[in-house]
Amino acid sequence: MIVTEIRRRPAGLPSALGANLPPLLRRVYAARGVSCEEDLDLSLDRLLPVSSLAGVEAAARLLAQHQAAGRVLVIGDFDADGATGSALLVRGLRGLGFAQVDFLVPNRFRFGYGLTPEIVALAAARRPSLIVTVDNGVSSIGGVEAARALDIPVLITDHHLPGAALPRADVIVNPNLKDSTFASPALAGVGVAFYVIAALARALARTEFRASELLDLVALGTVADLVPLDRNNRVLVAQGLRRIRAGRCVPGIRAMIELAGRRLEQITAADLGFVVAPRLNAAGRLTDMSVGIACLLADDAGQATLLAAQLGKLNEERREIEQRMQQEAKDLAAALRFDTAGSETLGLCLFDDSWHQGVVGLVAGRIKDRLHRPVIAFARAEDGTLRGSARSVAGINIRDVLDGIATRHPGLIDKFGGHAMAAGMTLQENSFERFRSAFAAEIAVRGDLDSLAGVIHSDGELSAPELTVETARMLRGAGPWGQGFPEPLFDGAFKITDARIVGDRHLKLQLRAGSAANSALLDAIAFGYIGGADEDPALRPGAEVRLAYRLEVNEYNGTERVQLNCQHLKLG
Repeated sequence: MIVTEIRRRPAGLPSALGANLPPLLRRVYAARGVSCEEDLDLSLDRLLPVSSLAGVEAAARLLAQHQAAGRVLVIGDFDADGATGSALLVRGLRGLGFAQVDFLVPNRFRFGYGLTPEIVALAAARRPSLIVTVDNGVSSIGGVEAARALDIPVLITDHHLPGAALPRADVIVNPNLKDSTFASPALAGVGVAFYVIAALARALARTEFRASELLDLVALGTVADLVPLDRNNRVLVAQGLRRIRAGRCVPGIRAMIELAGRRLEQITAADLGFVVAPRLNAAGRLTDMSVGIACLLADDAGQATLLAAQLGKLNEERREIEQRMQQEAKDLAAALRFDTAGSETLGLCLFDDSWHQGVVGLVAGRIKDRLHRPVIAFARAEDGTLRGSARSVAGINIRDVLDGIATRHPGLIDKFGGHAMAAGMTLQENSFERFRSAFAAEIAVRGDLDSLAGVIHSDGELSAPELTVETARMLRGAGPWGQGFPEPLFDGAFKITDARIVGDRHLKLQLRAGSAANSALLDAIAFGYIGGADEDPALRPGAEVRLAYRLEVNEYNGTERVQLNCQHLKLG
């Protein structure tokens, strides 16, 4: 990442936060806009009322018409949000006594994203009486028209930003519709599905059915989709994590956690995002998300473990492909100009003919993190078009960028969709160079050098007595942390006592805080460190290093030690 500076967050301590709260937590919470103790109440009764999401009651009425004799077909997206949302709807509808419920997920390589006319034709072979979309559909004008032509009603549940025109679906539930007054537009696709099921349970007066039992799926999909953790999403994630830690989660989630070597009772939002979600996403990236949804729907522990193991193997394959593509993307990016006058500095478009279509989003995200620039990585689709996956930085809404390009250059983009931080698009290969220039120009109009500066925001320095396992545990339990409510990050100067490379590319450090020779030794790790400890003379014992780090507990052979997880490292 191009880091120009480490900025410390405001350190004010609002008096409305109780005196019983440790000063460190008061400081951290205040920097994230928590102004009173009520903001820290993440109990389920603090969830925004189900009825406040426009369209859920109409959706419940439409669904109820198909309970006894209908055939409901859920059509989801091929990412973790879509998979968890699809599993939630299928589980919820079956739990509410629906006679026939099935799911269909597009193969991204054959059909692309969303409710396309081709997917509707495939769905029609199952003779559904109702199609319900999850995490897609708000831009599927052609697909909805195809369903209408076949007299198949459509219920759209989605959270992506709508275009200028909406599809003519029977009902649309989306917190980002222009007339929506729902107080949490950051709701993920699985969150929208949860609200629909909760409204349906109320409409059917099924008091024995508890929508809250589906919150493990909501937590996983919400964290995986990187939506901002506003108050409402934090309630959903916190309650889902509580169920998972207590062992009251679907067997598929338990199996993925255990096969990853994590302890169920200690699972965090970060574990969902960096350990579980990649395994689930690997199915949609490399083959078909049907295996991921099947894992989440499995009620038998043995079957869930078999499917989770299959997802684990796919994830290993995905990791190998991604590492190769990342290096190729770094080489492409290295050839571009990065001075403040160069147009390429503001927005990057990368394409290689050999890249895997299912992995370009990960590559775009890695290069975005490295260079702190909006990035679109492209791969060739089966039909010869280029399909791009975009990732953005705070302050630049990437979906609005694509909309601006489509407005200024009609016909340049075949189709696009997404939200502020991530989007997808399709264009013709002969349009790539024109699009690259248009993208850089649009970023130049909408971005500024400050938003592209690579600033790291720190919660300040920790004193030597605070660098303990107890502090790390306290911070871990104070979440959930995530997008828009970031995990605490601290900075400080340390003395190196030892440095070595472990696992081929991770830098393991032993440090002392401050200048005192008798201060306690601390372990630190910098994952994916570029360069070698033996090759960098600045990593000698006695040298000073400035870190931006997260404080965590590292358990090894039954012993817990505090560890500094380095997010930025500056030597000398």
